[in-house]
Amino acid sequence: MLPVFCGIGGGTTRGVRTVTLAHDVECQGAMGVVLNSPISNVNLRAVSLAIDIPTVITVVSADTDIAARIDAGAAIINVAGGKDTPCIVSKIREKFPDVPIIASSGGTEESTRATVEAGANAVTYTPPAPAILFKQMMAQYRSPAATTEQPQHTALEVLQAAGLWHDQNGQSH
Repeated sequence: MLPVFCGIGGGTTRGVRTVTLAHDVECQGAMGVVLNSPISNVNLRAVSLAIDIPTVITVVSADTDIAARIDAGAAIINVAGGKDTPCIVSKIREKFPDVPIIASSGGTEESTRATVEAGANAVTYTPPAPAILFKQMMAQYRSPAATTEQPQHTALEVLQAAGLWHDQNGQSH
């Protein structure tokens, strides 16, 4: 079994629905639930009382009352503050040295390093959208080096490498 954190609410999903979802995913083997911002401390408290697995609360601002979030049942803080993430992590770490912090990486090596150095225990990474990846791939394919740098093989060599060419004795080469 792999550890899984399941998002159960925040902006539009809240109240009884989040408590029900938290219970359901716990019964299905989730290792923790994530409540995104905005979510009230009352809702956070209800979820944390209903389950035995950790409740992760997403923080998007340095102004968030972290003590109130922890008092309401947050076991782990998930920081998703865009470019301000390292600053938010640092501020939380200063006041709460032992609270586990997960934070968004920002997508670059520099922002990931800054987030870890600020005190995050773990980082999350959102890969580029498929359209961006496809654009990068097509740019490589269209470059003059794409065709000249590729080794050329005969069809027979390709079939042999794939184990699909057999000689008259049934031996693959």
